[in-house]
Amino acid sequence: MEYVTLNNGVKMPILGYGVYQVTKEECKECVLNALRAGYRSIDTAQSYFNEEEVGEAIKESGIPREEIFLTTKVWLEHYGYENCKASVFESMKKLQTEYIDLVLLHQPFADAYGAWSSLILTGLSQWLIRWRFIFLTSRSN
Repeated sequence: MEYVTLNNGVKMPILGYGVYQVTKEECKECVLNALRAGYRSIDTAQSYFNEEEVGEAIKESGIPREEIFLTTKVWLEHYGYENCKASVFESMKKLQTEYIDLVLLHQPFADAYGAWSSLILTGLSQWLIRWRFIFLTSRSN
C-alpha cells in the first residue's frame, strides 16, 4: 500500500475502500474482504447507515486500529455545534473506535460552520476536510 504523508506527519493510504450503497447485510463481509486484500483506508458515513458493520469488520479483522485510516462523514441533520459533537461520538460508538482519522462534513448547508467548529474545538478529528477547502488540525489527546 502506498501512503501520502500529511502535514502533521500522519500517513494516509492513497487508495481506500468506500462503502457507499453497500447494504448493511453485505457491508461487514465486504470490508473484511477489502482489509484482507490489503486496503488500509475505509470510508463510510452516517448517511450510509452501515457504520456498525464497518466497526464490526475492523474489530473482527484483527488488524490493529492504528494501521487503519478510518473516515466518516457527518450528515446535514447533525450540523450545529452540539448536534455534530454528539453525532461524532455516536459514530465512534458504532464504529467501535476511540478516534476517527478523518471526519468530513457531507454537505456545505445549514449550520456547517457550527459543525466545523465542533470538530475543531473538541479535537474529534485528526483531519477535517470542509467542502473543497482543507483545514488541518491535530487530534487532541
